[in-house]
Amino acid sequence: MTAGVPAGVRTDRPGAVATAGRARWRGRRVARVLTWAARVAGLLTILSLALPVLRRNLQPATWFGFPAQASLVGTVVVATLGLGLTMLATGLRRRKRRAWQLAVLACVLLVVSHVLGRQSIVPGVVVLVLLAGLLLTRREFTAQPDPVGRLAAVRVVVQMLLGGFVVVLLLLVARPSLIDGRPGLGEKAAQAALSLIGVSGPLRFRAEWFDDLTAGVGLAFGIAALVLGGYFLLRSAEPRPSLTDDDSERIRDLLARHGRTDSLGYFALRRDKAAVFSPSGKAAVVYRVVAGVALASGDPLGDLEAWPGAIQEFLATCRLAGWVPAVLGCSEAGARVWVREGGLDALELGDEAVVDVATFSLQGRAMRTVRQAVSRVRRAGYDTRVRRLRDVPADELETLRELVARWRGGPAERGFSMALSRVADAEADPDAVLVVATCEDETRGVLQFVPWGVDGLSLDIMIRDPAVPDNGLNELLIAELLGACRGLGVDRVSLNFAVFRSALERGEKIGAGPVARLWARVLRTASRWWQIETLYRFNARFGPVWVPRYLVFDAVRDLPRIAVAAFEAEGYGGRPPALLRLLRR
Repeated sequence: MTAGVPAGVRTDRPGAVATAGRARWRGRRVARVLTWAARVAGLLTILSLALPVLRRNLQPATWFGFPAQASLVGTVVVATLGLGLTMLATGLRRRKRRAWQLAVLACVLLVVSHVLGRQSIVPGVVVLVLLAGLLLTRREFTAQPDPVGRLAAVRVVVQMLLGGFVVVLLLLVARPSLIDGRPGLGEKAAQAALSLIGVSGPLRFRAEWFDDLTAGVGLAFGIAALVLGGYFLLRSAEPRPSLTDDDSERIRDLLARHGRTDSLGYFALRRDKAAVFSPSGKAAVVYRVVAGVALASGDPLGDLEAWPGAIQEFLATCRLAGWVPAVLGCSEAGARVWVREGGLDALELGDEAVVDVATFSLQGRAMRTVRQAVSRVRRAGYDTRVRRLRDVPADELETLRELVARWRGGPAERGFSMALSRVADAEADPDAVLVVATCEDETRGVLQFVPWGVDGLSLDIMIRDPAVPDNGLNELLIAELLGACRGLGVDRVSLNFAVFRSALERGEKIGAGPVARLWARVLRTASRWWQIETLYRFNARFGPVWVPRYLVFDAVRDLPRIAVAAFEAEGYGGRPPALLRLLRR
């Protein structure tokens, strides 16, 4: 996995790429050091309020004669700043400019508070060192936040604080019998306002539980305002995915010259992706941003020699926006270049099933299952047609689009790395191949394949009428496509992608170790929801060549976030839609 670039690979600008690589490595080291420094400083600050070994006295008198209430507020502020530093550490790791600004402000306030409060020297020194480090490395923090994040942060903080204030005030007004004396509305308002920061107000209560209730509700709203405000202030932009007409034309030009390189290349023409190009324009990386992850799919497009330049441009875009870079389903050659030029890591994700048309046949014992399924469906009266989209009448294409939309039962299909997101669009994809199964003049199943260079096809859509009870329909469609490939000038066909295929296969071998058997068992259990084993078994029926595919990532700690982004992009889950609507509002 750490081998060098494949033979013959050169960069567009070797000196520029090398300089960019060194700068990126330096920036990552700086961000890593300051991230841990912020966490340590924040933790020590919080502990200094609780552990005697780290504090001298937090009595009101220590705050230079300030009133007791002011000293208590100062304690809460110090605790909040310490918690804020630990929260800002994630933003510093992504080299966000706004996180740097807030961290500098927090450090200044903490230094002042340590001086005024005459607290232990240890947390103060650590914070001072962190502040010096932030100031000295300010140019390394260039990642920009969401352009609308500042307004959203202010809005959500005001809403949460106002909501908490109103709720607590209503509680105090509604139950005056639980309060000592007859305080006015101003005193109740002061009590409600101070509860938001966890400080006791001027009121005295007859019932201790009511005091705890109002304080707890107010503090909960205050913490929610801090957390949600910080999230909106520091979050990375998630632009609406769109592929411009100009980028689409440039990608088509790259595919026309180098489309044979990768079976996933044509899927770069999805309309919900964006593209960055190498300085020479001879290569590109196509991606989509989901949950702060810039998720690319397949190998870079274009000339192999220009891949490093496109990779550096993509990583620079990620740094500028504060995105986590990741690549889903690249080939072994692509993974080598990403590891070598981008300083990333790679993990084997699964295998792509590629069928050699010249050697495929339904004859023989190995094809018995497929042959029987095909014969059974044909006896049931099914017919098939294999055509390029440009050869299908427009009215038939419109009917097929309506059928597919109805069969899906929803607005979107599953798939990202190996799906085009549109069906039967002869204007956009004239060279795509459509395989249609009919029975009694009714369409029952559809396959769509996209071009893989000039002599290959890659499976895009496999869908059938949910009411069809006949098993073997998909086998019939694929067998008919493979039989028609010679007439189409096609030599190879890429079928479904089998996730963790090698792990399933290893776990079934005689003598497999306990870890391999356990992992295979976990995957079979997960197959109840995600068809991991089902796709592997289905693909294996056609005797394919298994081509490994890889997941490329920056750091192990990013894998959970990348998994959420990949699941959401592929249509298998991710962030709940209700949560996304709430965050957008």
